[in-house]
Amino acid sequence: MTTIDYSVWDHIEVSDDEDDTHPNIDTPSLFRWRHQARVERMEAFMKKGEELEKSLAESRRKLAEAQRRVQELSSASTPEAKADLTKAQEEEKQLKKQERSWEKKMQEHRTEEKKMPWNVDTLSKEGFSKSVVNVKPEKEETEEEKEEKHKTFVEKYEKQIKHFGMLRRWDDSQKYLSDNPYLVCEETANYLVIMCIDLEVEEKHALMEQVAHQTIVMQFILELSKSLKVDPRGCFRQFFAKIKTADQQYQDAFNDELESFKERVRGRAKIRIEKALKEYEEEERQKRLGPGGLDPVEVYETLPPEMQKCFDDKDIQMLQDAISRMDPTEAKHHMKRCIDSGLWVPNARADDEGEKEEEPLYEEVKKEEQ
Repeated sequence: MTTIDYSVWDHIEVSDDEDDTHPNIDTPSLFRWRHQARVERMEAFMKKGEELEKSLAESRRKLAEAQRRVQELSSASTPEAKADLTKAQEEEKQLKKQERSWEKKMQEHRTEEKKMPWNVDTLSKEGFSKSVVNVKPEKEETEEEKEEKHKTFVEKYEKQIKHFGMLRRWDDSQKYLSDNPYLVCEETANYLVIMCIDLEVEEKHALMEQVAHQTIVMQFILELSKSLKVDPRGCFRQFFAKIKTADQQYQDAFNDELESFKERVRGRAKIRIEKALKEYEEEERQKRLGPGGLDPVEVYETLPPEMQKCFDDKDIQMLQDAISRMDPTEAKHHMKRCIDSGLWVPNARADDEGEKEEEPLYEEVKKEEQ
């Protein structure tokens, strides 16, 4: 049987259970002074942590802006633009150094926090916040604004989004997002979803599954940022740290969501294909409509069998005989539909063996009606 390690309690700081105070000292006052001093130390420590978080967040914000600036100038062609690009790249380099410096200070602060003695205040309260970048409340965007924002973002970073969609290893994805933190956003996730559907429609199933994996990676990062109430650019490293050391339950949750997403993509792709097919069929049907706007195939299917046989055999005399045996009103109805669909052209001229003659059929039907 293993013994319990009580050493964890060695660093508990107390101020109200000591018996070695001098009899001439006001013990309750001494305890209050010690407690007040400890509280002030804790408040100063927490304030320092908050300031470090703000500095790190501001550093990452500036770095993201600098990287966006470099990306915009990457296709520079004029000497002035190239000079601006060089300047922006140097600024990006310096900001990366600053970010690493603040991250190091933040890590040292957390290490110091873990070494702090426990006391009555920390034993009964939640630990210090580990938030990295606080989320600022934003005004609700309209659908038009969201659509315009998505369009502008994709126009700028489509190449980078596609590159991220094709990555496979966790480390590669993390490094790419570290180099391009502006990609950690809803617009990237939305584009990846559309990309998956397009690939499935094109029957590029293996590529679809690859991009689907990266789509769920981005979705998980966004969900993590919502749960932590931080900017997604400030927590994507936490996601990769978690997923790479995840227990089976967390990994299963990721895989289940991935499989569910791929099924939804297949369903959406099927709907799109069916819709495109219907549109194509309707377009083809419109092309073959007759002068009266009727479909010759549909009209043919509604004709009496004896008339259908006439058109099958292309026998005009047989058609004339069939019409003459029909009720004039019914004959008028069928022949009008044949004309409106282009199945029959009245007064058409044949050009057999160089001779031209008018077809009397429609004229005969009109006479019968009179």
